[in-house]
Amino acid sequence: MGVFSSLSEKLNHVFSKLTKHGRLTELEIKTAMREIRIALLEADVNIFVAKDFCRKVSEKAVGETILKSLSPTQQVIKIVNEELIALMGGTNAKLNVSPSAPTVIMMSGLQGAGKTTLCGKLALNLKKQGKKPLLVACDVYRPAAINQLKVVGQTAGVEVFEKGQGNPVKIAKEAVEKAKSFGYDPVIIDTAGRLQIDEDLMRELEDIKSAVNPAEILLVVDSMTGQVAVEVADTFNKRLEVTGLVLTKLDGDTRGGAALSMRAVTGKPIKYSSIGEKLTDLEPFYPDRMASRILGMGDVLTLIEKAEQAITEEDAKLMEKKLRQNAFTLEDFLMQFEAMKKMGGLTSILSMLPGMGNKFKINPDDIDESRIEKIKALIFSMTPKERRDPSIINSSRKQRIAQGSGQTVQDVNRLLKQYDQTKQMMKQMKNKRFGF
Repeated sequence: MGVFSSLSEKLNHVFSKLTKHGRLTELEIKTAMREIRIALLEADVNIFVAKDFCRKVSEKAVGETILKSLSPTQQVIKIVNEELIALMGGTNAKLNVSPSAPTVIMMSGLQGAGKTTLCGKLALNLKKQGKKPLLVACDVYRPAAINQLKVVGQTAGVEVFEKGQGNPVKIAKEAVEKAKSFGYDPVIIDTAGRLQIDEDLMRELEDIKSAVNPAEILLVVDSMTGQVAVEVADTFNKRLEVTGLVLTKLDGDTRGGAALSMRAVTGKPIKYSSIGEKLTDLEPFYPDRMASRILGMGDVLTLIEKAEQAITEEDAKLMEKKLRQNAFTLEDFLMQFEAMKKMGGLTSILSMLPGMGNKFKINPDDIDESRIEKIKALIFSMTPKERRDPSIINSSRKQRIAQGSGQTVQDVNRLLKQYDQTKQMMKQMKNKRFGF
């Protein structure tokens, strides 16, 4: 959650000062609201959005019930959380579906926002849901744009419809006709972008919209561009009447204010967020979960969903059985690390655990993700018998394993210690459902 780390830290600093006071006075709450407003502005939140947010929180927080409650700080945090959720749209907004197939999804946005890659991410996401998407190359101006979409489509295992550098409106219409004939649904149209908004671009997008009547017009916005992103979203929305927003580069080290301002300024929901470069790095946008992350409360629901995708039900049941029989091996230990990798790595997992991002000040640089590959090399340097029963690994075996993996005996000892600790922890959890 790099995009909100600075804001999260500042808000938690404000709350920690409130906690020291015990009971709160109206003046203390107003002082806290001033600090929150400054934190929002420094995070690049639109000034009018920041003022309105603090006004709403203040009105609810200075009520007699809050001031006289036993835990007023917790009540204030609860109000801030509720207002953050409301600011970002309240609930998850799903994609619109056309009453008759195919559903046409038109992607729009400036050049460099990640629009073409986003088309592939969305196509893969929908394919996993049992859909048969068709990608359409209507960015006929940018050098190599069509080839880029082809590569993205090939990686996602999704067909790409292209007619070279022809008329984008005609290409879009022909793609929809093909989709109707061959059962593709949805149709995802990658439109042209510009380095900045111009009249020719807008007119072309309006013509494509008129020609294919999309159920969704998604605006792809680079969250790293801050307030510029909000202005771009406002302009596109006024011309195209976009139906939803997609925020890219939310994994970047940015101030995050664009994400908080976007919904308030455009009135349109954020439907997805892109949190990495891989095609699988696309998440539905849940305002409640994002608010929870911002306030350092974690995002356990998303973590559970990632775990369900990384580990099959059969694997989970097999692991439960092994734990009951005390048969947890080094191969099972490796499987856990592989599952973590599929879930985005240890840094991503820790950012979703309540309190981990702020309370313990975790620095991603302190987490060596490459350690998984080293562990894998050590385990693969063992014999099948050693993997199943690590207790037989004596000094000479350790030396052989270290040499075979290009590591040291100390590395072997560290791995075996980690394995034993994990095994002991699993024993304590064996009466609970194994989820990861």
